[in-house]
Amino acid sequence: MPASSASSAHRPEDLISRLSSAAAEDGGKLKALRELKNQIIGNRTKKLSYIKLGAVPSVVSILSSTAAEDDASSASLLVQSAAAVGSFACGLDAGVKAVLDAGAFPHLLSLISHPNNKVVDAGARSLKMIYQSKLAPKYDFLEEKNMEFLISLLNNENENVTGLGASIISHSCETNVEQKELSDAGVLKRLISLLGGSLCERDASLESLATVFKGNPEVVSMFLGPESGRALSAVTELTKDRYPRTRLLACMCLITIRNASPCYLQDVEQKTKLMLILLELLDDPGQVGDEAAFALSSLIAEKEDLQQLAFEENVVNKLCNHLQKGPLQAKRIQGILLALADLCSKLESCRSRLLSLQVLNLVTDALTHDSADVRAAACSCMKSVSRSVKVIIQNLSAGSFMNEVIVIPLVQLLHDTSSSVQIWFYLDSNVCIPPCCSKRDIGYSMQHALHCFIDPFLQVAALGAISNIVVEFSKHKSVFIQCGGVKQLVQLSKSMESAIRLNAVWALRNLMFLSDNRCKEGIFLELTASTLTSLICDPEPSVQEQALALVRNLVDGCVDSIEYVFLEDGLILHAIGRQVQSALKAEVLVQGMYVLSNVASGNEIHKEAVMHQLFPQDGSTTEPIMIKHLQNKNSQLRTAAAWALVNLTFPSNPGASSRVAKLWNAGVTSQLKNMVNDPCLDVKLRVKTALGQFMTFGDGST
Repeated sequence: MPASSASSAHRPEDLISRLSSAAAEDGGKLKALRELKNQIIGNRTKKLSYIKLGAVPSVVSILSSTAAEDDASSASLLVQSAAAVGSFACGLDAGVKAVLDAGAFPHLLSLISHPNNKVVDAGARSLKMIYQSKLAPKYDFLEEKNMEFLISLLNNENENVTGLGASIISHSCETNVEQKELSDAGVLKRLISLLGGSLCERDASLESLATVFKGNPEVVSMFLGPESGRALSAVTELTKDRYPRTRLLACMCLITIRNASPCYLQDVEQKTKLMLILLELLDDPGQVGDEAAFALSSLIAEKEDLQQLAFEENVVNKLCNHLQKGPLQAKRIQGILLALADLCSKLESCRSRLLSLQVLNLVTDALTHDSADVRAAACSCMKSVSRSVKVIIQNLSAGSFMNEVIVIPLVQLLHDTSSSVQIWFYLDSNVCIPPCCSKRDIGYSMQHALHCFIDPFLQVAALGAISNIVVEFSKHKSVFIQCGGVKQLVQLSKSMESAIRLNAVWALRNLMFLSDNRCKEGIFLELTASTLTSLICDPEPSVQEQALALVRNLVDGCVDSIEYVFLEDGLILHAIGRQVQSALKAEVLVQGMYVLSNVASGNEIHKEAVMHQLFPQDGSTTEPIMIKHLQNKNSQLRTAAAWALVNLTFPSNPGASSRVAKLWNAGVTSQLKNMVNDPCLDVKLRVKTALGQFMTFGDGST
């Protein structure tokens, strides 16, 4: 009997019953709280089990009912109940949700002003656990009372209370207005003073400073002003701290300063040291090692000079060595792949080095990893490596690209609807080999300092990789088509999500690039004239641009290809004409004019159709659109317009004379004469050619 009784006393249901019992004495509740806390600390499974059984409301009930009392017994209950709440919230979003749903937050907040220091400490610790989660409530810094309370936290002698204030800043400060408000209120000065405090205060200060600096050159300038030179030195000195986490946070703080204000931290030696410290931190077996690669990504992203410096320091080799060590945790793999993606985003030397180290198979394997974050990072890496046609050519003989091992997983990822993927995207002006469309935040607590944003779909990452891989080599496009890739791209081009639509059309555009007639026919039959017309008229100008670029590739080549835009009574051609007449974005106009230029390279019927689009008979335009485009500030648009004129006025074409006369009467010739000294060489060459052809017909009269 005694054994059975003792066993039943440890059952979760009985423990919760003891917590909930109104008749239980404080001593019994205190014992139950301690037992619960000891069971769930560091045990995710136990936490989830007790949450499902309703333990959290029982603990919060004790917390709320005891908060107004100030005797020794109630203080012990408050300490233990606050500690139990914090344990539920620690490292588990489900626990944070349960705690917030049970109404614990205001009660914990009230403990900060309790007369008992142990109670204050327990409340602050628990709130810090909550503020490590994205589910924590947003703090409004613009409310005067809130700011006063925050400053009181930062000025408190209890380091856990101070840490709570810093955690609130790291979690809730999101806008430049909030950053400026915090700085003006003296928070920046207080955070700087904490750099010389305890380990807890130093780390909290570094993370908060990075949050206040992020993307705000004005606040960074205040920090780096004449009186704050010592503060920068203090942060720099902390990169040498004995504790790995402190070194990482100090590096991240410096990186955030550099990203917000590139004019600072220009010293090559200092940037090299940052890289080497982060590489050293990669050896840490815990969370610091996982996050070091993300910090490295933030340092080198979109900065060709730093990528070159990293290449010279053999960073590619060192990252690849880490990747080859395996097995690694998902977060570690993700960070390394993203850092490699950054390194290979601009420099061919980095791409060639990565391929020479025989790690492409590991990147390919990561496309099918259990973690969606890793799959997306692998897509990002694959996109960067395949960005260079030269590198692809060098590796085709080895079967590195465009084989089933890579293509099939990428096509499968087009069906993946994983959301909130932690992935980076980079913008690029390269019109043939695009990246994914936007940057997104990697979104976990230590990464508030990093300059990135969250993308909604893994599909976008896969589309970015596919766009690069299918851009060249017609004979290899069949692999993608045979895998059902075109059908899925067309389906995604109809997505309600504009980022997916954009990247799907971009991939179709690149698949169409230099394709043979059979490939073009297959793509067009799947896409259809009506769908393509809808994309040309999409609400998003960026989608319009890519749809027109797709058509430009479609009609490029033999004369037969031009016939596609005349199908269904010229549905596509009329849509192009409307865009050329009315689009506001120069990039859309450029692609539209290049389509018309390609069509104008065809037969007489094609040329006359282009003339009709440029000079509509319905009187819808008072000034010829051709002249407007020739006068545009965008040199690419002027070049495209001049090309169209060249193709319309070849002297050997039967109808050239009448077209020249019409163009002459519209004032096009006079405009061309004004452009003979155009600052853009391409424009000058095309204008010279067009004028020469015009002059073949004398004064332009028929």
